[in-house]
Amino acid sequence: MQNREKKIIFTVPESFDGVMLKSFLKNHCHVSARLLAALKNKENGLTSRGERLWAIDRVEAGQVITLALPLEKNTVEPVSLPLQILYEDVHLLLLNKPPGMPVHPTSCGHTSDTLANACSAHMRQKGESYKIRLLNRLDKDTSGLVLVAKDAFCAYALARQVEKTYLAVAQGVLCGSATIDSCIRIKPGHTIQRETAPDGRHAVTHYTALAHEQNHTLLALRLETGRTHQIRVHMASIGHPLAGDSLYGGNLTYIGRQALHCNSMAFVHPVTQQMHRFVSPVPRDMQFIAFSAYNQEKENLR
Repeated sequence: MQNREKKIIFTVPESFDGVMLKSFLKNHCHVSARLLAALKNKENGLTSRGERLWAIDRVEAGQVITLALPLEKNTVEPVSLPLQILYEDVHLLLLNKPPGMPVHPTSCGHTSDTLANACSAHMRQKGESYKIRLLNRLDKDTSGLVLVAKDAFCAYALARQVEKTYLAVAQGVLCGSATIDSCIRIKPGHTIQRETAPDGRHAVTHYTALAHEQNHTLLALRLETGRTHQIRVHMASIGHPLAGDSLYGGNLTYIGRQALHCNSMAFVHPVTQQMHRFVSPVPRDMQFIAFSAYNQEKENLR
């Protein structure tokens, strides 16, 4: 596999005329301090008109700046697994993860059956090599959209910039919209299970009830924070665990995994500056629980 150098090009706007290159890169291009250091140390990492630039150089309006990103090596074992690709370019890869698939290898049994393994096989097939950076991580049994950055620039530029909406089926009847603002910590004596507690990490979840069916509620949720199991823990904390989420008190009668799905994603591409919006259809097992509710809302969820 041949690792090809990737270049990103920026044009200096009038508002940055005369500023130092490092200020332009940090404040306009959203280049991280770590990447900037790597670019400074790389021969021809920063150039304009074929000439090497230094971080303290002054830039001019209309000047074209080229970033030659450092080469990176993929370290994840490639395994040919089904991979549903919704979007791909040289910078980003958007996937639709099925339930039951871990997102990355672990030391406790999942070393070759993960989304990262499948990504690695895909990049090998395309003749690419890059560090797999997952911009959002879903639990093994949560389904839906996962965005992968193919380089350090896009990973940093998109951090906390991707708008995501989740769909879930909670037990019981909820109405309207509400916010859950409760800290989350690892439950004492456990390694996986979480709980709400005042001494935990700050976590905020917003939800809106969309429809009801058979004592279940179809919810749309948005997160302000990204704590492990956040939606699952928060819904259980108010007495409405997700259907199928046995770890947090959910009933397994209708579904064998937590009824949680990353349904939509929106972001501005950090290189092209184009707005992208994607939707992942509700999986059949979640449709089965709240089939009528799903039909009522499906035009909004497509």
